[in-house]
Amino acid sequence: MDKKYKVGELIYDGNIYDGMNTEIADLPFYSRWLKKKKNGNILELCCGTGRLTIPLAQDGHNIIGVDNNTSMLKQAERKANELKTPISFIKSDMRSLDLPEVYDIIFIPFNSIHHLYDNQDFFNVLISVKQHLKNDGYFLFDCFNPNINYIVSSENKEIVVAKYSTEDGREVVIKQTMSYENKTQINRIKWHYFINGKFDSIQNMDIRLFFPQELDAYLKLYGFKIINKFGGFKEELFDNKSEKQILVCKKINDDKHMA
Repeated sequence: MDKKYKVGELIYDGNIYDGMNTEIADLPFYSRWLKKKKNGNILELCCGTGRLTIPLAQDGHNIIGVDNNTSMLKQAERKANELKTPISFIKSDMRSLDLPEVYDIIFIPFNSIHHLYDNQDFFNVLISVKQHLKNDGYFLFDCFNPNINYIVSSENKEIVVAKYSTEDGREVVIKQTMSYENKTQINRIKWHYFINGKFDSIQNMDIRLFFPQELDAYLKLYGFKIINKFGGFKEELFDNKSEKQILVCKKINDDKHMA
């Protein structure tokens, strides 16, 4: 991965992350689809601090969480232990996943694929997912539907994107600036952190944009059939105004589709 692009360490601070990311509008969607494989083995990639993993486990799903960030996993384990919810959390890079089992459902929530900055990173994830997915299993993930008008209108403007308090007593304000790289399809986002009324640091939140036809073609190329493509977590029709791309896929069991 090009080290030029990254997500700042402060963003992955467990308490900073949890204080900002309290939204669970995606939980009912993933819960509905997980129920289609009742008693199945579930794998969540980029599980973070267990925002979805823990409530899904509490709902009776046999779920394992995978993330590549130690701080996030420690926060997830702490929360799960406090709630007496036994969950296996594994530290691993989803681009080179090597687990001993195959799963009924694998999902990547919360726009996480945007941190795969070049094509090969994304292709490696698709290969890993296909290797770990049962023949009749589902692969689900969500990401943004790029809005060029929003990007252009927001470039070089400073806007407040978050104000919140953390569990460990920090008052956080985040101001955002961004610029878009046409060549790489990467939106260079900078989050300016102010903690307890004082400037703390600037943290990168770079995201790679995936355009709809591009994303569909990559999935087909690497052996996945798109069963549904939604524009929102209430399973709205995907159209020109959709803010999200939410995909439900199955793997094509035919090696000629593998690149």
